[in-house]
Amino acid sequence: MSAAANVARDASTAEVEHLDVIIIGAGLSGIGAACHLQRRCPGKSFTILEARERSGGTWDLFRYPGVRSDSDMYTLGYSFRPWREPKSIADGASILAYVRDTAREFGIDRHIRYRQRAVRAAWSSAEARWTLDVETGDTTTRYSCNFLLTCSGYYDYSGGYTPDFPGMDRFSGRIVHPQAWPQDLDHAGKRIVVIGSGATAVTLVPALAARAAHVTMLQRSPTYVVSLPSEDALANKLRDRLPASIAYSLIRWRNVLIGSFFYNRMRKKPAEAKARIIGMIRRQLGADFDVETHFTPNYNPWDQRLCLVPDSDLFRVLRKKQADVVTDHIEEFTPDGIRLRSGRVLETDLVVTATGLRLQMLGGMRISVDGRPVDLAHTTAYRGVMYSDVPNLATSFGYTNASWTLKCDLTCDYVCRLLNIMDRRGYVAATPRLRGRDQGAHPLVDFTSGYIQRGIGLFPSQGARRPWRLRQNYLLDRLDFRFRPIEDGTMAFTRRARKQWGRKRRAAS
Repeated sequence: MSAAANVARDASTAEVEHLDVIIIGAGLSGIGAACHLQRRCPGKSFTILEARERSGGTWDLFRYPGVRSDSDMYTLGYSFRPWREPKSIADGASILAYVRDTAREFGIDRHIRYRQRAVRAAWSSAEARWTLDVETGDTTTRYSCNFLLTCSGYYDYSGGYTPDFPGMDRFSGRIVHPQAWPQDLDHAGKRIVVIGSGATAVTLVPALAARAAHVTMLQRSPTYVVSLPSEDALANKLRDRLPASIAYSLIRWRNVLIGSFFYNRMRKKPAEAKARIIGMIRRQLGADFDVETHFTPNYNPWDQRLCLVPDSDLFRVLRKKQADVVTDHIEEFTPDGIRLRSGRVLETDLVVTATGLRLQMLGGMRISVDGRPVDLAHTTAYRGVMYSDVPNLATSFGYTNASWTLKCDLTCDYVCRLLNIMDRRGYVAATPRLRGRDQGAHPLVDFTSGYIQRGIGLFPSQGARRPWRLRQNYLLDRLDFRFRPIEDGTMAFTRRARKQWGRKRRAAS
């Protein structure tokens, strides 16, 4: 009998552990979800299944030099636990410590089960539960739950995206992707080319330049880059004078309001926003730098996410000539470097392909409903949280134009409200039902970024109007999630059958 057959047999014959809620992923979102669940639904049994051997998600996986947040920690942090460090734009190690400290403080670390990769989830309407097949090394464990909450992000943890550039196999140096940064890699004194212009690239260039002989950021086209101080002076003053929770709440709301104001203004007046951003970059780099070629995108602000550089670190290494920017297309790799379409050759010892992510839904887990496989690309997102015709399954998915955690906090609050109402009403299943006039074919994420366009076909679509339409607006979403009724006429609820109820009552007596 094959190994796969043995695994299937083990899963089908093993005793199934049942929980009220299973959370997939022990990263920033999953640990936050568990904290919300424990506080708002204290009677629920739950566990977190984590595919990797450590918690922290993205902040444990990414180990490349300079890794940091591209959002301020007063909005990327949890609503219920203040960020207490002086830096608002924090490094990856500090964020990881914050996530793990939160898990310990709230006792969530005791609920995490490591090396547990959920590969299949099957919903049974007759039993009103999900059954999960979970790979645990060479065997498969089976769990069941009433409600499934996935917090595994939106990209494939197994590896990033690298284009198949001609001649890569001829290059005599080393090629690495930031998502799989080798811990033994010593870049001191090396000539380095970083391919890319997004958040990862603008983080890597100044970090590598501190020890490299020279760093070149090679991009096909520019990205909008803005600089902010790494420390928030007002936040640090308030924290010295007020209780941490009050100071944190005030700064969090200030940053939410400022961020929302500038986002809306940029979308309404893109030409003005573009001129301001380019003007700030020109002042940073001086009149001799070719800002038009290297930092003036051909799209409007927020058609793609803006890149944040703390304390002008990228601009500083460019001014000092420790790094430069080349805007061109790659013709081919050579044994000693990269030949560009213009004919120029960049000689290099190390190439870093900061060329994006591979997108993935639900951590690659396959789902079915009553024996019917579900392709999420053929569903519609309900409130950006659940999926049309899929019962008792929610996903914590953050904002693209603001801090990830802002939307995740709202999502978890909503799920807890939903669970509590289901308990009070005797509902066992909640299923969003899409009606004809709500249907639409709008993409879930309306960004032109390459990594989004490559993988958007894997994602559900948006509908024509609320609650099937996303707004990417925290203030409006907060009102909607807090005050829009759970029983809104769109969500279909199912009660347990009378026969099952009777059987359950007799067993209890």
